[in-house]
Amino acid sequence: MVTNDEALLDLALSGADVAPMLMVIVHLSGEEHWLDEVAPFIAGPWNFHESAPEALKQRMRARLKAILLDYAATGRPLPPEPPAHLLHRMLAAGVGGPIPEEYMPMIREETMLDDHDPKTVPWRTEPKDREGFLAVVVGAGVSGLCMAIKLQEAGIPFVVVERNATVGGTWLENAYPGCGVDTPNHFYSLSFEPNHDWTEHFSKRDELWAYMERVADKYDIRRHIRFRTEVTAAVYDETNERWAVTLRDADGRTETIQANAFISAVGQLNRPSIPDFAGLADFAGPVFHTARWDASQDLRGKRVAMIGTGASGMQVGPTIAPDVAHLTIFQRSAHWAVSNPNYHAAVGPGKMAALKHIPFYAKWYRFQLMWASSDGLHASLHVDPDWPTPDTSLNAANQKFRDDIEAYIRSQVGDRSDLLAKVVPPYPPYGKRMLRDNHWYKSLVRDNVTLTDDPIDRIEADAIVTKDGTRHAVDAIVLATGFEAQKMLWPMHVQGRGGQTIRDVWGEDNPRAHLGIVVPGFPNMFMLYGPGTNLAHGGSAIYHTECQVRYIMQCLRELLETGAKAMDCKREPHDAFNALLDATHANMVWAHRGVGNWYKNKGGRVVTNSPFRLVDYRRMTEKLDRNDFTFA
Repeated sequence: MVTNDEALLDLALSGADVAPMLMVIVHLSGEEHWLDEVAPFIAGPWNFHESAPEALKQRMRARLKAILLDYAATGRPLPPEPPAHLLHRMLAAGVGGPIPEEYMPMIREETMLDDHDPKTVPWRTEPKDREGFLAVVVGAGVSGLCMAIKLQEAGIPFVVVERNATVGGTWLENAYPGCGVDTPNHFYSLSFEPNHDWTEHFSKRDELWAYMERVADKYDIRRHIRFRTEVTAAVYDETNERWAVTLRDADGRTETIQANAFISAVGQLNRPSIPDFAGLADFAGPVFHTARWDASQDLRGKRVAMIGTGASGMQVGPTIAPDVAHLTIFQRSAHWAVSNPNYHAAVGPGKMAALKHIPFYAKWYRFQLMWASSDGLHASLHVDPDWPTPDTSLNAANQKFRDDIEAYIRSQVGDRSDLLAKVVPPYPPYGKRMLRDNHWYKSLVRDNVTLTDDPIDRIEADAIVTKDGTRHAVDAIVLATGFEAQKMLWPMHVQGRGGQTIRDVWGEDNPRAHLGIVVPGFPNMFMLYGPGTNLAHGGSAIYHTECQVRYIMQCLRELLETGAKAMDCKREPHDAFNALLDATHANMVWAHRGVGNWYKNKGGRVVTNSPFRLVDYRRMTEKLDRNDFTFA
C-alpha cells in the first residue's frame, strides 16, 4: 500500500538517488520519455556516477510524488514487471550501459519485482512425505541460516550445529576494531530478506551480526540449532546409507546422530592462521588474532605490533592508530586498495525512507549495486598473451586500473617516497584480494605509525626483531594473518565410502568439488562456500550461497521424491568441472607467477577462488543434472 503521508514522501524523495528514482517513475507510470531525458546524466552504476542538474532532480521528485499520491488515492494495485522491451531500456539507463540478455534471469532473481523468490525449489510431493529424513547443517553463519530457512520452507527436518553461543559465523567471530564489509550491504544481504535500516553503505560488524540475529529470529531458526557444539566427525555408513555425525558440546560430552544429509556451512575463513614465528610463545605481552580479538586488552597508549596488511589489517590499523602510542606494521607483501566515496558514508534518513516507502525503489537500488559489484571487472583479469608488461599488469584495462590506483596512492602518501616504494604492489591489480581503503594510506603517514617490510626473524619477550637486526620494542601483538583457507572442512574427520577420508582425497591443502558443492565418494554430503567458490573479482558471497542452496535443495528433492537413499557425484563431471576450473584460472590474475596469496595451495594451484562470472556460476547451478550422479 502506497502512503499518502506527504511529509514522509518528501523526506523519502529528498534522499532518493537519481537512477533508482528514474526507474520507479518509469515503472509506475510507463512514461518512457524520462529515460531519454535522464539517461545522459548516468555514467555508471554507483550513485556518484550521476550528474543530473538540480532542476531536473526537482522535476523528477515532483513527478514521482504526484504518481505516488495518485496510487494512494485510487488504491490501484502496483504494476507488474515492465514488458521486456521497456525493462531492457530501464536497466541500461539505470547503470549507464547495455545489459546483456544473459543477465536477465540473474537480475530478475535479485530484484524479485513480483515479491516471489524464483530461487525457491518447487516440490511435487507433500511435506509429510519428508518425515523421517534428517539433514545436519554445520555452522550458523549466513550460509547456514540460508540453508536452514530453505530446509524449513520445504518441510525437511534438520538440525544446525554451531560451535559458538549464537548465530553469525564470520560476523560474530570477527569483532576487531574497524571490522566491516567491503561489499555494499544493500546487496550483501539475502535477496529474500532485504534490510532497509543499514546506517552505512558499507556497514560495520555489529550491524551485520545484528542482521543475522534478526534473520534467525524472524524465521524461528534458533529452535533447530545446537549451540556451543562442534562436529568432530562425520562418517558415512554404507550399510544404512546415512551419516554418523559425532558432536561434542562445550563440556566435552559427545553424542552421535544419524543424518540422511550432511551439509557443511563452515566455509573457508573460519580457522585462524597462526604463523610459527620463533619465540612467539616467549612474548610477555598479549598476543591475539584479529578473529579472536581480546576486548579485555586496552591498547590505548601501548606500543602495538600488527603483523599482516590484508583485509583485517587494513581495517584494524587505521582504527587503532589514533589511540596507541606507536603502531608498528609488519608487511610481508603490499596489497592494492581502492577508494569508494560511499565506504565511510552514512545512509541518511531520506534514503532510508526511500528504501522503505517508495515502491520498487529498494529493488532497483539493489540491482544498481549488484551491477556495480559483480562481473564488470572480470574481463580485465584475463591475461593478454601479447601484453608487453606481464609482470605488473595483464592487459590494457588492467594497466589503466593500476595507473588509477597508483595515482590515488600517491595522492594519499604525498612526498613519502619511502612509503610509496613499500605500498605500491609489484604485481597486477587483483592478484591478491582487492581491498577498500579504510584511510589506510593516510594512517601510514602518521608520526606514530611505522611500516616495515623487513621479514621477521624472531620474537622476544618485549620486541620483534627483523632480519636486518632492527629491534622493534612492543607491548602487544595483533596477528592479522588470515585463515587456513586451503584446509577446508578441517579439523573435522570426514569419512566417505570405503573408509576414505576427505584428507585422503584432498591432502592437506588441495580441495576439489563438483561446482564447489559435492565430492565423489561422499554421498549426500554438500558444501556451501566450498572449493573454487570464493569471489575475488566482485559480487557478494551471499549471492553464491543462494545459488548453492538452490542446487542442494534440488538434490534433496531428488532424493526425497524418488525414494533414493543416496546420491553420489560421478567422477567424470567432477573431473571435467575441475579441469575447466584450473584451465580458466591458468589465464587469470590469481595464478600469476609473481603473486603469493591465500588463494593458492603450497603447490601453486588456486583452490579457493571461482574464476567464473557470477552469471556463469548461476547458470551452472541453476538446474540439477541427474546424470552427474549415481543413485542408490
